[in-house]
Amino acid sequence: MLNRRRFLTISAAAVALPRRTMASPHVWSGAALGARATIRITHPDAPAITARAAAEIDRLEGVFSLYRPDSALARLNATGRLDAPPFELLECLTLAGSVHVASGGLFDPTVQRLWEAHAEAAIAGRRIAGDELAEALALTGWGRVRVEADAVSVERGMALTLNGIAQGFVADRVAALLEAEGLTDILIDTGEFRALGGQPDGGVWPVKLAQGGEVGLRGRALATSAPLGTTFDPEGRLGHILDPRTGQPERAAWRAVSVTAPQAALADALSTALCLTKVKAEADAVCDHFADVKIESLLPA
Repeated sequence: MLNRRRFLTISAAAVALPRRTMASPHVWSGAALGARATIRITHPDAPAITARAAAEIDRLEGVFSLYRPDSALARLNATGRLDAPPFELLECLTLAGSVHVASGGLFDPTVQRLWEAHAEAAIAGRRIAGDELAEALALTGWGRVRVEADAVSVERGMALTLNGIAQGFVADRVAALLEAEGLTDILIDTGEFRALGGQPDGGVWPVKLAQGGEVGLRGRALATSAPLGTTFDPEGRLGHILDPRTGQPERAAWRAVSVTAPQAALADALSTALCLTKVKAEADAVCDHFADVKIESLLPA
């Protein structure tokens, strides 16, 4: 009930091989940020390429995972300060801060203590108590996060979650690695989509939306967030996207939000933030802060 399902799949005919040499795809299976991951590539050097991509995913888990006690994010949450932070963490937090400002505070990675409090109450089969909510809400607030080149810090007791942006960030980094290898025409799926080019035959990558409809991707990213995709109650009414202003899973105006952008991390963060908007004009105003961003779908609840 409490885990967001995430998958990473890379599908590619990475080069236009002569028909006589076209082989079955090489498939690597593993995990990425706690979810099943698959890399599927048809290419003469596929085993080496997938090994490098898998190593990059594992390296990024060492930055962003909430479940690895030695990850950069876990160490920051445990001590409140991380010296010499990895560049990827700085980059991701900087983008998170930009979306926080653009959304008027709706996107806020400091909701981790709130999420934990709601999850613990849900596991106990009850709603969160008022004192628990107040305590967790007191440990929420992006304004108390300090992001500097030599250190990242949060106030004592606070914790960050990057679940609303890191999956997209991983997709972007894997795309950059594969592009550096000279590969094109690849679709990466980490639960958010990142297309390098289009399909090998020249067409766009057709991505079906869970809420209906289809988006064609070429050199672009797509992210979808659903407030009730994960819930804290058996009835499925208390969604996992928490309003940092109240600490509660507020009644959502949208059943699902889909956004396209040049980068998957940006699309990921924006789709999360827009779940807390109430009208389309508000959602449009958030996206207007960024170039080449498009709301593909706002499905009313």
